[in-house]
Amino acid sequence: MPDHSEWTPAHVNTEAPSAARVYDWLLGGGHNFAVDRAVGRKVLEAQPDGLRIARSNRAFLGRAVRYLVDQGITQFLDLGSGIPTAGNVHEVAQRANPESRVIYVDYDPVAVAHSQLMLRDNERASIVDADICEPQAVLQAAETRRLLDLDQPVALLTVAVFHFVPDERRPKEILAEYIAHLAPGSYVALSHLTADQMPTEMAGVVEAMKNSRDPMYFRSYAEISDMLEGLELVPPGLVDAPSWHREEGDDDDQQGIYAAVGRKP
Repeated sequence: MPDHSEWTPAHVNTEAPSAARVYDWLLGGGHNFAVDRAVGRKVLEAQPDGLRIARSNRAFLGRAVRYLVDQGITQFLDLGSGIPTAGNVHEVAQRANPESRVIYVDYDPVAVAHSQLMLRDNERASIVDADICEPQAVLQAAETRRLLDLDQPVALLTVAVFHFVPDERRPKEILAEYIAHLAPGSYVALSHLTADQMPTEMAGVVEAMKNSRDPMYFRSYAEISDMLEGLELVPPGLVDAPSWHREEGDDDDQQGIYAAVGRKP
């Protein structure tokens, strides 16, 4: 485990768990605290497939970014990006097309600080410290305006983020506001945890996360599909994450998270 002082802002409460840091731990990262690991272990006690679900989601992100680069997309807006670990959007996109530009958005101070450190020499990628539930703050941020041209197609990445947004904050309307500001030909990639297949286990995950900074709100297939209304879904549509553009050699059949990519007409 690295020295916390190297990557932890002074004002961070190391006794309060954070979803970004729990996810970092599940993916094998080193930028988390004891309290995050304790919550992560509770998640795995409730849902033994938690590691597979996290990795399945991460694999979907990589496939989606490669697909979008193949469609000619060179601009990416990654909401709720979390703590940079291997296989981040800028790494995948810029490997496929060095001209790709990426804006990450998160409000976890460790995620922001570590992203700033990681991206300090990358002129085509940056991080915006903002709440993704405030689209105007994200879209009007200086770094967003510097790197992204919203008059041209953009890939909006909402990967494993909206299950942290409660119904009262109107996640569908938040997503719709982002989409309204995107040019035609833009894409939205979305993944979202669900309790459809494993209600008991996923209820345990909700319980494990309820006292963290980021409690969770799982949704059904119908509710997630409704969030994508108005987009032209890329085949095979909204499916279990491993089934979206499965690549040769993939044998993952993990359920628990739905995924889709849609195009704005």
